[in-house]
Amino acid sequence: MYNTFILFYKTGVAIAGIWNTKAKQWLTGRKKIWWELEEKVSKSDPTIWIHTSSAGEFEQAKPLIEALKKNYPFYKILVTFFSPSGFNSSKNYSAADYIFYLPIDTHHNAKRFIKVINPQLVVFVKYDFWYHYLQTIKSKKIPLLLISSVFRKDQAFFKWYGTFYRKMLQFFNMIFVQDELSGHQLKTLGINDWMISGDTRFDRVTEIAGNFSEIPFVKDFIGNARVLVAGSTWLEDEKLINEGCSFHDGFKLIIAPHEIHKERISQIQTRFGNNILYSELREGLIANENVLIIDNVGMLSKLYNYATITYVGGGFTKDGIHNILEAAVFSKPVLFGANYKKYREASDLIKEGGAFSVVTSPELKKIIDTLLIDEQAYKAACKASFDYINRNKGATQKIMNYIQEKRLLTN
Repeated sequence: MYNTFILFYKTGVAIAGIWNTKAKQWLTGRKKIWWELEEKVSKSDPTIWIHTSSAGEFEQAKPLIEALKKNYPFYKILVTFFSPSGFNSSKNYSAADYIFYLPIDTHHNAKRFIKVINPQLVVFVKYDFWYHYLQTIKSKKIPLLLISSVFRKDQAFFKWYGTFYRKMLQFFNMIFVQDELSGHQLKTLGINDWMISGDTRFDRVTEIAGNFSEIPFVKDFIGNARVLVAGSTWLEDEKLINEGCSFHDGFKLIIAPHEIHKERISQIQTRFGNNILYSELREGLIANENVLIIDNVGMLSKLYNYATITYVGGGFTKDGIHNILEAAVFSKPVLFGANYKKYREASDLIKEGGAFSVVTSPELKKIIDTLLIDEQAYKAACKASFDYINRNKGATQKIMNYIQEKRLLTN
């Protein structure tokens, strides 16, 4: 059944690729994969293979990649992606020696891939499980780790039909979970090779904040105003913000949408009056507008530093909210929509008073007004975000300690 699913999936992507850009990228990126692997991967250098599904998991992998590179400089780091969004986000990442798409999961591909790259250690990030790859790694007795994972009762592993999925978990030498609840869920399946490490994203956002550098023109736009920075927004987020907030000289909006193609930017310009695009800002330009629209990618993690209050989008989509830790690391209150329940950090930060879920525009207005007017409430929310980030750092070091204690790699 699994092999049939893989076949149908590949066929479906091929059909979708006729009109869908991401599907086309998925196919195109794999066309010359074997030639690229054979030509580029060194046969003499020891290799560590890190697999991530997409851009979010890649962010989780980065702290570990960089720690491995620092502690084991003679090893080559090979990173694979399942999705185009992840692959595209890696283009300027220099810590990895090789970056590829993962060939589709068949028994033949898995054996061939492992033979070509010959890894001494394999790390999968969070949840992207591929049976033939995992089974082949296990059969070759290559150390296999899963990091930053989260397990919930509603996942397939815990269903009556989940035998096949549960089998994949048994291939890992060690599973590093984000929280104690995830560990207990694994225990119910008879899996005891797990450790609580936390989420490596805390280390990643801390590093980004520590290396902060100014974004040109943003301070000039803000002036003396307080500002709402809304990141990774979708249409529903923008509608909520527009209806719930009034932007004027004393309170401004910086909005960085999740997608920045021409139609989306035009939609945002139409919805929010008195706006200016970031690409239109120039040195010496006095921006009288109250809404700044970010029409590029790569700035968001630094933009949150300029916020009085932050809003993270995605809470009205089926996939859920985007990365709230990027905002919380700058000790700012974080607002987001209703679909956040599967994100532990969102629930935790709400309980601690650093984050707020909003469903309607009156709710959004009430929370923003309170934070802007009540200085004590604002400071308490900022401190809650600061404390939460600092208390949860250190996942990367825990994983590295395990690798070093078990001597999975040699110096």
